Amino acid sequence: FAPTNAAKNNLLNEKKKKGNYNSLGAYQSTDSPYYSWYSFGNFPDDYESWWGIKTLPQVNENDKSYQNFILGENGVIKTWLRRGAMGFRLDVADELPDSFLKKIRKSLKDENNDALLIGEVWENASNKIAYEKRKEYLFGEELDSVMNYPFKNAIIDFIRNKNEKALKFAINDILNTYPKQVTDCLMNMLSTHDTVRIITALAGENMDGKSKEEKENVFIPKENLEFAIKMLKMASLIQYTLPGVPCLFYADEAGLEGYEDPLNRRCYPYGMENEDLIEWYTLLGKIRNKNEVFIDGDLKLIYAKDGAIVYKRTNGKSEITVGVNRGENDITIDTVKPHINLLTGKKTDEIYILKSNEMMLLK
Repeated sequence: FAPTNAAKNNLLNEKKKKGNYNSLGAYQSTDSPYYSWYSFGNFPDDYESWWGIKTLPQVNENDKSYQNFILGENGVIKTWLRRGAMGFRLDVADELPDSFLKKIRKSLKDENNDALLIGEVWENASNKIAYEKRKEYLFGEELDSVMNYPFKNAIIDFIRNKNEKALKFAINDILNTYPKQVTDCLMNMLSTHDTVRIITALAGENMDGKSKEEKENVFIPKENLEFAIKMLKMASLIQYTLPGVPCLFYADEAGLEGYEDPLNRRCYPYGMENEDLIEWYTLLGKIRNKNEVFIDGDLKLIYAKDGAIVYKRTNGKSEITVGVNRGENDITIDTVKPHINLLTGKKTDEIYILKSNEMMLLK
């Protein structure tokens, strides 16, 4: 593993904007067909850029030429949908004007009404304020759904710190403020390219305030790895059974560790995967595929205290009960009738004992 070489990247970007392509770029001439896409002060070196990063020039989304490039009949949206894409995830959706988001959605739905538009939003998207303006993401004219950072953060807090109150709050907050069609399409992840790897977030050493160089060679000790894997299994069970769609960041299923970018972007560990985790995630995938209740079933919280949480997913046809106990004590659950624990394939009694640091998935 080697950190990104910033000097090489800057040199490459300088070449690109000064003529690496065979067309006339906006940096090269005011006669460029792309000139109106950008906002220049003192041409060519003074131009607006994202958060002041000169290698990320800011595009004017209201420019007609740019809009045609993205939204037009032969634009980016329609071209990739025709090639088989079924939707888009918009990076940093907060940076896009509501008017432009509405046009993206229209272009998308005109081509394929079933295509999905997901936005990167880190907070509750129903009441998000960005640049002193309340966003209109979930009013039915912009995003279909969003990345689910509230669930992600709450799951980590619950598994690592036994804070079931945070998870209970996040579940109730999202279910009570999002339209159901948004909730059913939530992008539920535990790791992303912007955050600490999930197994590190759950069981790694607290490295707050440390430099990336100090974090680079810090891994979970071997004697703690078995329980770290168990923590990841508990977290992923919740991820795969809450409303929404689980999104697996590559190599989480293999047990890859890492702190913040770029330490979370190591290569997939070919030949060194954790086979136990591979089998676990395969099982979770099969369970979701075989049980339609996870598509759009309602959620009912049954128990949330003493470091444990239990909830049901129901759709009128079937019912599945999920439980994770991070508390110190066993808890007793009256399940009314015998069930099958989908995690073990074993039949259970109507009185189920969920032991400390154990989990269940009863059908």
